Amino acid sequence: MAIEVRKPGLATSIQDAGRPGYYHLGIPLSGALDQQSLLLANLLVGNDEGAAVIESTRLGPELVFDAPALIAVTGADARVKLNGAEAPRNASFAVQAGDTLSFDFMKLGARMCIAVAGGIDVPVVLGSRSTYGLGAFGGFAGRKLQAGDRLPIGTPGAGARPGRQVAADLLPTLTKEVQLRVLPGIYFHRLQESSAGTFFADTWTVGSEADRIGYRYKNGTPLQFRERTPPFGAGADPSNIVDAGYPYGSIQVPGGREPIILHRDAVSGGGYAMVGTVISADMDLIAQMQPNHKARFVEVDMAQALAARAERHRRLNRLRAALAP
Repeated sequence: MAIEVRKPGLATSIQDAGRPGYYHLGIPLSGALDQQSLLLANLLVGNDEGAAVIESTRLGPELVFDAPALIAVTGADARVKLNGAEAPRNASFAVQAGDTLSFDFMKLGARMCIAVAGGIDVPVVLGSRSTYGLGAFGGFAGRKLQAGDRLPIGTPGAGARPGRQVAADLLPTLTKEVQLRVLPGIYFHRLQESSAGTFFADTWTVGSEADRIGYRYKNGTPLQFRERTPPFGAGADPSNIVDAGYPYGSIQVPGGREPIILHRDAVSGGGYAMVGTVISADMDLIAQMQPNHKARFVEVDMAQALAARAERHRRLNRLRAALAP
């Protein structure tokens, strides 16, 4: 069985739970940007929770199925259409040979996961089927999907059946304004005192450059770094440092003006000061932000970050329990 890509949509690729374990070699996590939507989509169709899905950004693809299948669409709020008629979101449903799946523009949220019972059966590269575009490997031919691609499907599991869904309180949050909790970083002290305050006080707007590598935020007060003599090996810009590793979710401020939050396809190190890191519990929120959506940064300490991570794990375990075979 295979799925033909008739229209690829925008920035559509194959993603799974990610490729951990190679960051020290410069190979990032990759994987679905919204991990909760990935989990939900796979559980709805009876897949292993980290199975490969189709991830689409802003505008979904048009897909044609050559055999019966069971699918689920999660994530951003966009009208799902099966042969032109409305189909459900956040629920499993059957498609037949020759059926066409398509989508309207995403009204809220920025990314969808399209899961098929059996998973997208592309080759495993370094333990994952996820596409890493900068490295040109993984996924389907190491790139975004194109018209004419044919995606192989694995064997469905025993728990695959239509009509599965969960309560609304277990669905991912979609909103145009979010609060992102931030643990100040090892270079936060380099900000001038006034900038340390406006960083958390201002409302920031997602820029048009937002993608799987990073999200740029605009319209806050430009940040000022303390003056210093650049150490050997650092650039002359006040935001430059001697190269260091970048944590997943870290926030850098090139030129001291606009924060960039590094996401799942970002490089693992470089020469910009990291003023903080968005906690892991809030990274899915970033994945669903469109350009011009708003964010406030909220300072937290390590204890609060760990408590938020534990609460997220409890929420995901509730989701697993609700969709257990």
